[in-house]
Amino acid sequence: MASTASEIIAFMVSISGWVLVSSTLPTDYWKVSTIDGTVITTATYWANLWKTCVTDSTGVSNCKDFPSMLALDGYIQACRGLMIAAVSLGFFGSIFALFGMKCTKVGGSDKAKAKIACLAGIVFILSGLCSMTGCSLYANKITTEFFDPLYVEQKYELGAALFIGWAGASLCIIGGVIFCFSISDNNTKTPRMGYTYNGATSVLSSRTKYHGGEDFKTTNPPKQFDKNAYV
Repeated sequence: MASTASEIIAFMVSISGWVLVSSTLPTDYWKVSTIDGTVITTATYWANLWKTCVTDSTGVSNCKDFPSMLALDGYIQACRGLMIAAVSLGFFGSIFALFGMKCTKVGGSDKAKAKIACLAGIVFILSGLCSMTGCSLYANKITTEFFDPLYVEQKYELGAALFIGWAGASLCIIGGVIFCFSISDNNTKTPRMGYTYNGATSVLSSRTKYHGGEDFKTTNPPKQFDKNAYV
């Protein structure tokens, strides 16, 4: 029962992390920078993996998509690949988890389901590592440019999408570890011994048992009747 509960918790945690990781791809604010005036913010610059935009004080945004994938910086291409791999691995991990959980009717025997659940945990861990690596690579580029005194172009800060990606990656890794430990819980359980009840042995059947290939039967001695019995 405890193993089933841990698998349900692992599934909910992993799915929550996968949803967060998936939501980072279309999120706008991977990096953000603002230009402040004397009274209000005059412009906000932000960018993600697909475009770069600027929003003025009236709320009007002007965006520009990246012109060519081959002309992009190497870290953006790497982040795209890692995040797409994280989403894809999380999708397959959720399918494996559904087949490997004890509360489902598919997947075969308990031993086979435990192996599938462990495989789902490994896939979720890989998904979390891909997301963690992609977000960390993007954040490292931002911080390197921000603290570089020789960098004279627009400097950005960490956006909300990076923190969402880190949180989702952490949940995927935690859920995957719980799935992997669920197989050890199944192996430590000792199988129950089955006993069959044959019923109580009667005295007559115990007397008619075979002993050395011979059948011993109880014979009644001949009755002796008195002469008064015929009267």
